[in-house]
Amino acid sequence: MSNQRQQKPTLTGQRFKTRKRDEKERFDPTHFQESIVQGLNQSGTDLEAVAKFLDASGAKLDYRRYAETLFDILVAGGMLAPGGTLADDLTRTEFCLFKAQEDMETMQAYAQVFNKLIRRYKYLEKGFEEEIKKLLLFLKGFTESERNKLAMLTGILLAKSNLSAAILSSLFNENLVKEGVSACFAVKLFRSWLTEKDINSVSASLRKVGMDSRLMELFPANKRSCEYFSKYFSDVGLKELADHARNQQSIGARKELQKELEEQMSRGDPLKDIILYVRDEIKKNNISEQTMIGLIWASVMSSVEWNKKEELVTEQAIKLLKQYSPLLKAFTSQGLSELTLLLKIQEYCYDNIHFMNSFQKIVVLLYKADVLSEEAILKWYNDAHTAKGKSVFLEQMKKFVEWLKNAEEESESEEEETD
Repeated sequence: MSNQRQQKPTLTGQRFKTRKRDEKERFDPTHFQESIVQGLNQSGTDLEAVAKFLDASGAKLDYRRYAETLFDILVAGGMLAPGGTLADDLTRTEFCLFKAQEDMETMQAYAQVFNKLIRRYKYLEKGFEEEIKKLLLFLKGFTESERNKLAMLTGILLAKSNLSAAILSSLFNENLVKEGVSACFAVKLFRSWLTEKDINSVSASLRKVGMDSRLMELFPANKRSCEYFSKYFSDVGLKELADHARNQQSIGARKELQKELEEQMSRGDPLKDIILYVRDEIKKNNISEQTMIGLIWASVMSSVEWNKKEELVTEQAIKLLKQYSPLLKAFTSQGLSELTLLLKIQEYCYDNIHFMNSFQKIVVLLYKADVLSEEAILKWYNDAHTAKGKSVFLEQMKKFVEWLKNAEEESESEEEETD
């Protein structure tokens, strides 16, 4: 066995070279800013050249890191300080959105520059939305002309789906709303958007992010009514937006009404009280009988838990509709209301597979209860039905319709004999 001591390990202080990529680079947008400004100055007013320059520069410059700086320069010509003023440095360009001509054609050309840039570098999408939200909060720091250009550009980009309508939340800022800046900006923005798309498309984009019900927030609390909103936008020539607000109010009122009806039914309130309530709502909210019969049908059919067995569901439906036939009868005084109800029944039986074989029995019950007339049923059968389950339902109704026609012919011949 060796008496030799084991040698202890020694620290030699050897240094390992840090990889360059692991070193945290200091945030310094100066060089980036100079490169972008120089490129824009060289491209001048040729926006095709600007788009090409931005496309090529993305390979050399760190767009991901300096996205805010990039968008500040493209919009305002230099980096923006909080509040919307240009930061105190000399690296600026005159070739930017705010210095461009204030017309739709020029704004569309600028929208194309942003569109190409974001399509080429998809990671800029989120940064661009954040930039627009920031710029909207800075509106008070911009001139009227700068606001107008930004509003027009934003409207075009919303129409092209380069932006989400969620950015509009910045316009609900209390100070902007209080001073009327938000409403004025919204006029230009929506005018621009509606030049590119129709109101249905605009409405769908707003609804997608829950903005359709928040537009009243463009005005101070004491002016936040449908009447004020409609008048304001009608007076500036945006009748489509005014009508949209009225529709929204109407939809809201209908949802509340249906909810209340379902509660009254589940409580078992007397039918005469429900009828009085519905008549009052028709007057108060200016709802047509056709709209109301659709709401009543939906409320009745939502008021119970349906049996899962197809053979039992028809029996359950007949029992329920017998109970509520006086309510349905009270709001089918017009032929158009009867047709509306027939179409609602057709749609319901098609959408709920267990009811596919119940259609004819429901219609016959409502005919016997004087809710549906033979004229309405024949009209539906001949040409007023929809494509939903058409062949199945027409086949179900065939014998009953033949019976109705024969009864009608017999009635006519009896009248002739009497004469």
